Amino acid sequence: MRFVIQRVLEASVTIHQETAGKIGRGFLVLIGISSSDTEETADKMVKKMLGLRIFEDSDGKTNLSLDAVSGGLLLVSQFTLYADCRKGNRPSFIRAGAPDAAEKLYEYIVRQCREKQVQTETGSFGADMKVQLINDGPFTVILDSEELGF
Repeated sequence: MRFVIQRVLEASVTIHQETAGKIGRGFLVLIGISSSDTEETADKMVKKMLGLRIFEDSDGKTNLSLDAVSGGLLLVSQFTLYADCRKGNRPSFIRAGAPDAAEKLYEYIVRQCREKQVQTETGSFGADMKVQLINDGPFTVILDSEELGF
C-alpha cells in the first residue's frame, strides 16, 4: 500500500464539474493499493499517517500532527501509484490491486479515518477526477507499506 501525503492549505476533488470533496488545512492523500494488501496493512498505514507530525509548531518546527491542527483529510484512490516503468515506455499496472478488492480496502481506509473523528472527504473510486491543491511547503511524504515493514 502506498500513501502519497501532501500537506495542504486546501484541496478539492471534482467529478463531472461537481465538487466531491473539499478540505482546508490538512492532508491530500493519494492512495495506491496492491494485490497483496490487507485490512491489517491499512490499519497500520492509517495509524502511521494520522501520527505524522509534519505541521509547524509556534517555533517553526515540524512537530504537530493532523489532530493537533484540527486538519482534514482528502483521500483519493490512485492505482497508478503502482505503475511499473522498468520495461518500455508504457507503464504496467500488474501490481495494482484488482478493482473490486482495492475499492473495498479504500472504503475501509475511509471508514477507519472517519471512526477516528477526523474530517474525511473523498473522491470516487475509479472515477475520472480533477484534483486541486495548494501544497503547503511544499511538503510531501510517501508511505510505502513494504518499506515500513507492514
